[in-house]
Formats: sequence, C-alpha cells, structure tokens
Amino acid sequence: MEFHENRARRPFIGFVLLWKFWKAWYRQHQSRKALDRMSDSQLKDVGLNRDDYR
Repeated sequence: MEFHENRARRPFIGFVLLWKFWKAWYRQHQSRKALDRMSDSQLKDVGLNRDDYR
C-alpha cells in the first residue's frame, strides 16, 4: 500500500468544524455588540428594532 492510500482522508475535520462554529459565533457576537451600541433611531434607519436581533 502506498502512503497516500493508507492515510486518513480528513484527519482534522473535528478541528475544522470547531473552528467554523467558533468563527460563526464570534461574527454573530460582534454584530450583536454593534447593534446594542446603536440608538433606537439608528436601528429604525436600518429597519430593525431591539426585538428583531435578540
């Protein structure tokens, strides 16, 4: 058996999935922080209110 036939196809898939989950969570967290800093009138300009993103 050759080396490329015997090795695992995706040895780090667990780490990749964890990284993607963390990255998505972090982006959502940053967006919520930015929206929390906005006033009600700024949120209305964007077309949101406080209940829409919580």
